[in-house]
Amino acid sequence: MSTVKKLISFDSNIAAELESVSEALHISQKELVERALDFYFDHTDSIIAQKISEDVEKGKVGVHDADEVFEQLGIH
Repeated sequence: MSTVKKLISFDSNIAAELESVSEALHISQKELVERALDFYFDHTDSIIAQKISEDVEKGKVGVHDADEVFEQLGIH
């Protein structure tokens, strides 16, 4: 996986907690931020999935049978 540099600023309290927690866990601040974001993205994925399910139930989003879609695409 490639690495991309990002420059971010934190509130001083968050920065201090980041430093404290990374020291307590004996991991870099970079790794801690990556783990936290990964956890957060997993969490938000479930929120998004729930929203989509609700939209399907309300008829705001349509669903199609996979076999019909495959047939239209010529995938058998």
